[in-house]
Amino acid sequence: MGNAAAGAGIAELMGGNTQAAREWFATAVGRYRESYEHAPPGSWGRPIGMLKAHVLAGDWDGAAGDAEWTLEQGAAGAESPIGLYAACLALLVLGRDEEARVLADGLRTQPDFASAVGDALAMLAAQDVIGYIEAIEAVLESFETRDEYLEDLPVADTVMVLQELAARRGMRAELTSPLLP
Repeated sequence: MGNAAAGAGIAELMGGNTQAAREWFATAVGRYRESYEHAPPGSWGRPIGMLKAHVLAGDWDGAAGDAEWTLEQGAAGAESPIGLYAACLALLVLGRDEEARVLADGLRTQPDFASAVGDALAMLAAQDVIGYIEAIEAVLESFETRDEYLEDLPVADTVMVLQELAARRGMRAELTSPLLP
């Protein structure tokens, strides 16, 4: 149910209805939280979904609270790349860029993780503007060339989240794509 609500939020955001998007993202956060309580250990997609929903809604206070919660769940010590991704997002939300950079550098070489996303995370954490632009363009290209999307919505949601994190650091890239609002 969290993915469905997040998908509705993304659809509203793409349509320019930010208030309805915020409402759907709030619903998504609640659903992700509820399902996390019943999920097996290592189910890091839910905390990632929560963080993304907060960021896309512009709810930075909520994002900070759930970023702390994600770290309390042990994401930074996770064995899986997706757990480390959750921790990296959480650290970037909290502005703990030095810690995020260490995790992002490790993600860049994980065979089970999108290297372009790892690069973008690392460049954000290092506040390397040129490196970030190159990396986020590669992430966007990966979305533009894929066939499957969250809830079947052709939207570059990861790019949107990274761009919001970049904006908070004065690093937002100028991107245009039908997969972005």
